[in-house]
Amino acid sequence: MVQCLLVITGPTAVGKSALCLDIAQWLGTTIINADSRQLFKGMEIGTAAPTAHDLSKVTHHFVGTLHPDDYFSAAIFEEEVLRLLAHHPTPVALMSGGSMMYIDAVCKGIDDIPTVRDDIRTLIKERLEKEGIEALCSQLQELDPAYYAIVDRKNTRRVVHGLEICLQTGKPYSSFRTNTSKPRPFKIVKIGLNRPREELYQRINQRVDEMVSMGLLEEMEQLLPYRHCNALNTVGYKELFEYYDGNYSLAEAIERIKGNTRRYARKQLTWLKRDENINWFHPDDTHAIKDFIKHQCNFQ
Repeated sequence: MVQCLLVITGPTAVGKSALCLDIAQWLGTTIINADSRQLFKGMEIGTAAPTAHDLSKVTHHFVGTLHPDDYFSAAIFEEEVLRLLAHHPTPVALMSGGSMMYIDAVCKGIDDIPTVRDDIRTLIKERLEKEGIEALCSQLQELDPAYYAIVDRKNTRRVVHGLEICLQTGKPYSSFRTNTSKPRPFKIVKIGLNRPREELYQRINQRVDEMVSMGLLEEMEQLLPYRHCNALNTVGYKELFEYYDGNYSLAEAIERIKGNTRRYARKQLTWLKRDENINWFHPDDTHAIKDFIKHQCNFQ
């Protein structure tokens, strides 16, 4: 049973992966991936998933374990990570990623929302394809005006999930959202990584260019049969699908990937900075980070 869960988070491209490899080797532990897109096979370039070299150095959990059309959620992630931690071989476990809901699910717990039945999921999927997101938003507004008022109506996944729960249970989705933290049988230590904005933006732009040179376009073409899947509804692939459809030039698509990635990084930081339990460091300040871990996790 793990005694201390060390969480290292931060915006995309900040430098989590390199630091976590170092920390995991120093602690003699594995890495629990908390990036919701890195779970899926065939998306290694576009999600900056750990390389084969990284995987050979440190065991990673929840990397490349799912097919793009597999269903997964923060609730399932919570359940599977807690099961892993209950039998963890070392007293300190390391979880890293930038998917804020996945991190919160493990650290705080997620509301007990029913698992959506296959028939409901199929029904809503068919309606989305035939009627579009606007029709689903309209029905969600009727069934759950409270959730409709706060949901990002451009986020198809969240609109769909809210409507699925409404139709399956006959109750508003918002009635299940209590936001009550669940106790955990281990200490949680959170480290946030950040850089000056211009430095972060430069890293984002550089990483996108590197992804393209590594074969991002070819990876996108291999994923075309699954473009309707939620796993592909993410920055990097959406813009290249638009390029494939002839709506952008390749240069425009790449610039849009950079801009949308920078926007996502700002969104991540806004979410994370609400958490007063996160202790912030520059990723290069390795000695201070390790000293902090020693003190907080009682690790010698």
